[in-house]
Parts: sequence; structure tokens; C-alpha cells
Amino acid sequence: MPQPPHTDTPDPAGKLQPAHVPGSDTPMLRTYRQLIGGIWSDAAGGEWLESLNPANGAAWALIPRGRAIDAERAVAAARAAFESATWRAMTASARGELLRRVATYLESHIEELAVIEARDNGKRLVDVLPQLRTLPKYFHYYAGLADKIEGAVIPNDVPGVFNYTRHEPLGVVVAITPWNSPLMLAVWKLAPALAAGNTVVLKPSEHASASTLELAAMLEAAGLPPGVVNVVTGLGAEIGAPLVEHPDVAKITFTGSDASGKRIAATAAADLKRVTLELGGKTPAILCDDFPLRKAAERLMFVKCLNAGQICLTVDHLFLPAGKTAEFVALAKEIVLQRYPSLDSPDLSAIIDARSFTRLTDALQQARAQGAQLVQLIPGQPWDAASRKIAPHLVINAPPDSVFHTREIFGPILPILEYGSLQEVVAQINRGPRPLAIYPFSNDEKTIQMLLERVMSGGVSVNDALFHVGQTDLPLGGVGESGMGHYHGREGFNTFSKLRPVFYQARFSALKFLWPPYGKFATKYLGFLTR
Repeated sequence: MPQPPHTDTPDPAGKLQPAHVPGSDTPMLRTYRQLIGGIWSDAAGGEWLESLNPANGAAWALIPRGRAIDAERAVAAARAAFESATWRAMTASARGELLRRVATYLESHIEELAVIEARDNGKRLVDVLPQLRTLPKYFHYYAGLADKIEGAVIPNDVPGVFNYTRHEPLGVVVAITPWNSPLMLAVWKLAPALAAGNTVVLKPSEHASASTLELAAMLEAAGLPPGVVNVVTGLGAEIGAPLVEHPDVAKITFTGSDASGKRIAATAAADLKRVTLELGGKTPAILCDDFPLRKAAERLMFVKCLNAGQICLTVDHLFLPAGKTAEFVALAKEIVLQRYPSLDSPDLSAIIDARSFTRLTDALQQARAQGAQLVQLIPGQPWDAASRKIAPHLVINAPPDSVFHTREIFGPILPILEYGSLQEVVAQINRGPRPLAIYPFSNDEKTIQMLLERVMSGGVSVNDALFHVGQTDLPLGGVGESGMGHYHGREGFNTFSKLRPVFYQARFSALKFLWPPYGKFATKYLGFLTR
């Protein structure tokens, strides 16, 4: 087993600042440490944050509340590892073999990681396990790709000159991940970054850091050299911002809200750091007349209710042909009730925190006050503040300025918009920011191609939603306000690599004839070269 990144200790009552101090009957809390330069340590300031299980609201772990000094230490460790003979001299084949060892190690520890992640972010274990079982595959993929990335010899017309390109690592990469799928999104960044030869400082969300720290311990156990991957924890403003600002960081890769992504891009622009941003947005589904309504409802409501809609690529609103809403509502009620019989169903995920819960319930009440029709898809109370669960809802006829039409929802709520023609749909989507994805449902290939040509988005799933993200070798990324850059496949590797051109001058260079002082010969020679 790897060196544990934690100790299980009773709550040190009275010492938790600014986190809440539990009572004396609080059960054991698991106390985590940061990983910096191969050493597990507390935050430099000795501060802690409680990690709450969203499923029951109970504190179950403490994570270090890192600050700027911890960011400085982590970047220094990553830079030292990047410049070390151990890592710099490692061949691409050797890096691939190391990633294979990581994949093999993870294969026998997926269940352990799944239990921690489910406890930390409130997702059902049955939802977490399929995601985490893809992680070894991802490491295997980039292990195989590491030594398959080739440069190229570039032809030229000058005798004796030799041009070629080579792929080189960027240096220290800062990877910032959200709470909703922390391990999957961490590995999407880690595997290609390491395959390309970079070192990494990983900063998980303060809402769900524990599983990332457990992963780091397993990377160590699999043989990753000290400092190649470092994990620091804490609040975004206190430790995330110093990481983004650090002059020794070559690249930032971030998954999260569009507002945070814009701030990161603006900060990174000060010293022209590279950035890859996977953000949110209003991802639409477009149901066409020819596609079976029940099949579409089954697929859409599965995706919309997955993790209570707290997925950046879930369907955010649905365009329905005029006159189809009543039938879709009836189907959605039938389907959702079969899957989630009541609000206390263990298969219905909780909202991550009280602030997000309040934002969503306030939005529902505001939409009703503005004249929208709210359709609750399961019986009983519409939401419960104690469990932070919200019944899946459809929202019909919300006004254009409703928050359901102007910002990402991130909850189990699906607005419906009827349309008369697909040209209306195209025009409406194109009036807003470019979405992270679109989900057209049609069996007519001409219709699909028309929508692909007329609507720009980060990605596309045809006749389903979300699942293009699971294709390891299919590039994934946003466009415009939904992000920039790619994960997955060869493009994922390129994201973390610099294609460097190299020019070799010939033994004899005719350029010597152009050295000053200039005369008639130089003029004639230039004319010859440019003829």
C-alpha cells in the first residue's frame, strides 16, 4: 500500500480555524496532508478546512488550508523535479513504462478510490465506479502514445540545409480541478502532461480534495519520482491564484466555471502562460421531428438527472418541435418516476453545498413568479434543505431573462423551448456564447450535417448527450466562452507539448555573399535568389 496521505485522528476541538469546531461527540476525522516534493506535510500556516459529505452534510475529513507559501513550495518542487537528471533524462519510452506501472497499480485500487470520492463529493458509488474504471485505460493510452509522437523532417530548397521539428515538454503545469468528478478530471490532465515530460502541481477543489490526495499516494507507490506530481489544497483565492500568478509556471489547465476561467486567462495573459480551459455554458439538446420521442426522453433524462445535473456537459436546455411539449412532459414523468420514486431515493444525488442549493431553489421560485410553468417529475415535496436534494423539474415558458436561459444551471432542472423551424433554433443558439457541446437528435443525416455546419460548439454527441466525453482518443474541449484547448487523444498530448522547429545551416552558406558592404554583386545575387 502507498504511504498514507492522511491520519485518522479525533477532532482537535478548538483548534480548527476558520472551519467549524465539532462537538466532543464528533466521530473520528481523517486528517489529510499535502504532497510537495515527495513529502507529506501540513499547510505551512497549520490551518485546516473541513470536508463535508454532501450526501449527509457531515464532516468526515480535514484538508490543509494552503496559502501562497505552499504554492511557492509546490512550484519550486515541480521545477526542481523538471530540471533534475532523473526526469529530464528519462526517455519517452521510459515515461511510457512508468505510466503503465501507474495504470496497473490503479487497476487494483479503483474501489478504494471510489469509496473516498463518493464520500467526498456525494455522488453515488454506482456513478463513481464506472468513471474511475476508465482511469487505468487513460494512463495506458498515453503510455502507448508517449514514444509514438514523432517530429518531422521539413523539406527545403537550399542545398545542405536541414530542418526538422521535435516535441518538447513545457515545464511546470498547474492543473486545477472541480469537485464533481475530481479524479477523472485530474487524470485527464495528468496522463498527457506526464507523457509529454512535464511536472505538475495539482490543486483540487476545496469541496472534494481527499480522493486526489489518495491518488497522489498511489502515483508515488507506482514509482513516480518525487516532485513530478505535487498536490496542494485550499481555497481558490488563497492558493489557486498564487499558483496561476507564479512566474515559473509554464501552463495552466483548468476545469470549472466560465467566470473563474476568464479570471485565470486574464491573469495568465500577464506573462503569456499557455492555458487550457474547459468551462461551462448553455449546452442545448435539439430534438428533431423524425426522432422517437420516448427514446430521446429516456436518454436525455438519464443524463440530466446524473449527479443531479451537476456536470458541465449535461444538457442545459431542450429545443422541442412545436406541439411536442405535453407528450415529452408525460414521458419524462413516467421515466423519472421509475428511476427515482421519491426525493429520498438513494439514487438521487444531493446538491454539493447550501449556497448552490439556495441558488437553484431561488431560481425555481423566481421563474414561477415570472410566469413559467414548473413541472415536478416525482411526487412529494419539490426539495428538502436538510438533505439538499431537489426533485427533477422541467421548466416551460420561462422568460428570456430567466437565469435558466442566461447562465449554466448545474442542477436537475431542464428548461424546454418549443420551435417552429430549425432555423429558429440555429439563430437562437448563435445569439449566445458558443456552447461546450450540442446534442442533436435526428435520424436524418442531412439535418445533422446542417446543424453541425451552422452551429459551432466545443463538441457534439449525436442522438445522445454527454458521452462524447468518454471517447479516450476523441478530442474534448470548448470554444469561445466555453473554453479553449483540448484533452484526449493526440490533441491532448499536443496541449502539453511545444512543437519546436530546428534549423541546421549548411557547411557552406551562400548567405556570405550578402554580408556588407553591399555592391553590384549582392544586388545581382538577391535578384537570382528571388527570381
